[in-house]
Amino acid sequence: MTDTAAPTSETTSSGSIVGTSLPTHESAQALLPELRDLRRDLHRSPEIGLELPQTQRRVEEALAGLDVEITRGEGLSSLTVVLRGGRRDAGGASPVAVLLRGDMDALPVEEATGFDFAATNGAMHACGHDLHTTGLVGAVRLLHDIRDSLAGDVVFMFQPGEEGWDGAGMMLDEGVLDAAGVPVVAAYGVHVSADQEIGRLYSKPGSYMAAFSLMDVVLRGKGGHASRPHTTYDPIQTGAAIIGQLQEYVSRRFDVFDPIVVTVGKFTGGTAANVVPDTASLAVGVRTFSETTTTRAAAELPALVRELAASHGLSAEVEYDTVLPPTINDEAENAFYRETFAELFGADRVTLVEHPKAGSEDFSRVLMAVPGSYGHLGAAMPGTVPEEQDSNHSPRARHSEDALADHALFLARLAAARLERAAGDDTARDGALLEGAARDGAAEVRG
Repeated sequence: MTDTAAPTSETTSSGSIVGTSLPTHESAQALLPELRDLRRDLHRSPEIGLELPQTQRRVEEALAGLDVEITRGEGLSSLTVVLRGGRRDAGGASPVAVLLRGDMDALPVEEATGFDFAATNGAMHACGHDLHTTGLVGAVRLLHDIRDSLAGDVVFMFQPGEEGWDGAGMMLDEGVLDAAGVPVVAAYGVHVSADQEIGRLYSKPGSYMAAFSLMDVVLRGKGGHASRPHTTYDPIQTGAAIIGQLQEYVSRRFDVFDPIVVTVGKFTGGTAANVVPDTASLAVGVRTFSETTTTRAAAELPALVRELAASHGLSAEVEYDTVLPPTINDEAENAFYRETFAELFGADRVTLVEHPKAGSEDFSRVLMAVPGSYGHLGAAMPGTVPEEQDSNHSPRARHSEDALADHALFLARLAAARLERAAGDDTARDGALLEGAARDGAAEVRG
């Protein structure tokens, strides 16, 4: 797409408005050296969980001098940044806001990438969150340059604790959606992938990533001598039966087109080959792709385990926790998301994926509260073949910086164009109301 400085009111099929209030390829490329430096600083010093003091300070340094409002989190090292758009209503207020999110935490992985800026502290940005943070900083910078023309406010959600800590839920509880003081009409995020083609966007409407639930089971039976199993109630044998029955149950009771993936990742019990123990335990991971199946699984799987245990003469204590809901992309927002990327970089760089991903993502909590969209941006090292591209979470996951400017530009364009669309919707709605009032007035005069 060619950028232009000329004002225009051209409207695309998704409803985005292309005009002077949108950041450009040239401005994004000009930021690239700074973004690379920031990414490498973050990569060298990864932090895990909810407390990321060094990362938080480094992001604040990258935003120093900008006309933005920055709020630190109370229960976690988050940053909520609000950029005020210059186009206000008659009362001086912004009509709406758009939220952009980037997660900042790393994983407890010993890095083996060979980068000269590799981490050496036992943690690693193996999931690319250093790029997410940097891309979001770039979006702040790009939108700050055109803030006077923005048709609303932008909330930037710099989030710790995505890797199993529910940082998104905590930021929602602390009021990230209320930070601008006006309604958030849409929310967007991007996740990079070390083993997908660099610069290519992958997304789909509807169910995009799985819900994740945990089921912990303690089987209580009656132990005894292994030579006399008939005098015992064996929790290991019963546990093995439950493992098999869980797989049979989900394959026959749940729709194959709204799937459920059940994995028993841990099965413990016993102390010796000649002893039947009193207890055994199972740790079960459950992944689902719709709210309906997530709710059903939470009700039916614990009941199944208890009933199977009882049929063998044992009792079962079951704790079931839905850790994260499914990531559901709003259909209209996802169409806008993909079309915005296509307008910037070409439709040939957009892949409409067929099936949702079985991984989970706590941005799902934001998308439950606000319509929006999420997707993956390929960040494989240029010139590598698939066999050389280790996936996210691998100690050898190598994410390229070559798409950083595109990453920042895409986020910035999403926010600016979505605010324009919201302003256009408001104008059309106000016009319709005025036309309706005029018609009513004319009818009253005729009457």
